Amino acid sequence: MKTNHGYLSISRRHWLALASAVVARPANLFAKPSTVDPAAPVPVSDSIIDAHVHVWPKFGTLYPLASEFSEKDVVPASFTPDELFSHCRPLQVTRVVLIQMNFFGFDNTYMLDCIEKYPGIFSGVAVIDHDQSDVKGTMTDLRKRGVRGYRLYANRANVAQWQNSRGIRSMFEHGAETGQAMCMLSDPDAIPGIENLCERHPKTTVVIDHFSRIGMRGSVQEDELNALCRLAKYPTVYVKTSAFYALGAKKAPYTDLLPMIRRLRDAFGAERLMWASDCPYQVDAPHTYGASVELVRDRADFLNKDENRQILSGTAERVFFGQ
Repeated sequence: MKTNHGYLSISRRHWLALASAVVARPANLFAKPSTVDPAAPVPVSDSIIDAHVHVWPKFGTLYPLASEFSEKDVVPASFTPDELFSHCRPLQVTRVVLIQMNFFGFDNTYMLDCIEKYPGIFSGVAVIDHDQSDVKGTMTDLRKRGVRGYRLYANRANVAQWQNSRGIRSMFEHGAETGQAMCMLSDPDAIPGIENLCERHPKTTVVIDHFSRIGMRGSVQEDELNALCRLAKYPTVYVKTSAFYALGAKKAPYTDLLPMIRRLRDAFGAERLMWASDCPYQVDAPHTYGASVELVRDRADFLNKDENRQILSGTAERVFFGQ
């Protein structure tokens, strides 16, 4: 799956380059962690789920990078579960959905080891080669190890190819059987193609990452938001309200994104939206983890208490932890 894999690395670099166009992001400014016990109790009523985090160890460990990456590509040098806990636990974020990091290609070993090391805390979204001979077997095995979704790099060209891909069809069909989600890192112009996939596979859970990156180039475009809202007619489609550092004005407290969140709440209902940080990039100074949580928890005054709870934990609980 070289085309899909190649887009993976281009996507992350392009995303970060655009996100930094408004706010300079020196690599050495990632916030310093402190030691926090991930098992420390938090009242259930107050706990939050972060639905999108990447983790990786320092270069040179037992986890080799994919062939197209080198040590200079790994910024920050690491973002381990312990580093994550230092940011999220003070904000009462007790569970996290780990997203396979592109540095490792199709080798999900580090993410799987983290899930095993911290039982009950992590769920996983893996990256697999949909052109392999036994897609369903791979998905079945990964589900046993805590994987509840698969990341698909949904630019317009890739999505067009997927319409006739036997492997993608197998992923969608098996995902519908096992409750594993297809998680789309999509561009706005790919939404029509995603809609076609949803039409063909109405029983498969589809999660749109980061508002489909609407607002990445600045202001939110109404036609793009309209296209995303049209996906609400499919009851198994969900949207992550996430990566605030990279969208709109790209500046805390990110209140310019509230109209988009409100519009999506009106279209999908809070029970199909989920908050996520997209760490470690959300803790790249001057951005902070707290500012990301606070946008939904404290500043979205159009959300009632139940809607707030759905976005901060309930939706992710059902999609990534409830099976």
